[in-house]
Amino acid sequence: MTGDRKTMVVKIGSSTLVGPDRALRRDFIADLARQARELSELGWSLVVVSSGAIAAGAPVLGFEARPTDMPSLQACASVGQCVLSAVYDEEFRARDLLTSLVLLTRHDTARRTSYLHARDTLTRLVELGVVPIVNENDTVTVDEIRFGDNDTLAALVSCLVSADLCVTLSDIDGLYTANPMEDPAARFIPRVEKIDAAIIASAGDSSTSVGTGGMITKIRASRILMTAGIASVICSGAEDDALVRLARGESVGTLFVPPTGRLEIAPRKLWIALGDAAHGTVTVDAGAADALIRRGSSLLPVGITRVEGEFSAGDTLDVHDPDGLAIARGLAQAGSDELKLAAGRHQDEIASNRLLSALAGKPAIHRDELIVFA
Repeated sequence: MTGDRKTMVVKIGSSTLVGPDRALRRDFIADLARQARELSELGWSLVVVSSGAIAAGAPVLGFEARPTDMPSLQACASVGQCVLSAVYDEEFRARDLLTSLVLLTRHDTARRTSYLHARDTLTRLVELGVVPIVNENDTVTVDEIRFGDNDTLAALVSCLVSADLCVTLSDIDGLYTANPMEDPAARFIPRVEKIDAAIIASAGDSSTSVGTGGMITKIRASRILMTAGIASVICSGAEDDALVRLARGESVGTLFVPPTGRLEIAPRKLWIALGDAAHGTVTVDAGAADALIRRGSSLLPVGITRVEGEFSAGDTLDVHDPDGLAIARGLAQAGSDELKLAAGRHQDEIASNRLLSALAGKPAIHRDELIVFA
């Protein structure tokens, strides 16, 4: 970043970008460009994580609804990305702002070197005063290398550019205690300081047919951002001047506040949290969960109660507590077959087992390659 400028990442969902008539909302993008200009004058740089390529391309290609087969989805993304990029370019250029297009896949970020190249490119674009328009490269992605939702991508981009704030513009005005469209007693939650099982349970599914994310993906992304020390907001895309008001310190939507006094997370650990999808899951007992959260320990095989998925040494794993809540993510020191055999065993048992002796003295996940969520 340059000088004392701050950086805001805004994620825009398909349901916000595309109207009920399935047409791209140019008026919304024009207003976004106006806010970007005001933000710049207030000392903020903007990075846009934009959904909408498939939704914009489908009607152009004559589809009456979002297709379901992969080739058609990728064709829609290919056409729609051109449409979307052209509108961003025209509306931002009209306000003397230059945009760029950055398309990413998990293939790009799962490798540490590619992740760092993406970081350097995005950082340089922001330094040059460009507004990067980031999206998943839906034209070439398949399930194995998909982010799956742009909420996760927005969290990744926020970490890459060391954002000061990540804003999700959605079709709902923030987080509620339950789905407000189903429960009239649902209460609005203006501020979240810790994401626990109760907060996660309050998340409902997406209410629209044009997007792929729901409230649960937004909460998971916000939790990683809190771990990284980055504040985030979920608010309505219909809220007037939301970005400018947030930059001025006003309260809009639901604010997720990072823990105070938290030590800075090493960049490598943020890559572990976001660079690749989890290849498997290990569930730990209460003692191991406490050791990870409170003492920053490595995860030993003795604390593992269940191993799920097929993975190799070096793959990313989610770590769940006994209640099934994801408390950490890290890189496996051994493959799934070995960890399934070693789970629950003490080091002396492992050392005396010819099949497991290679694991003797080694943790299942080393603390240096483990990130514990806020």
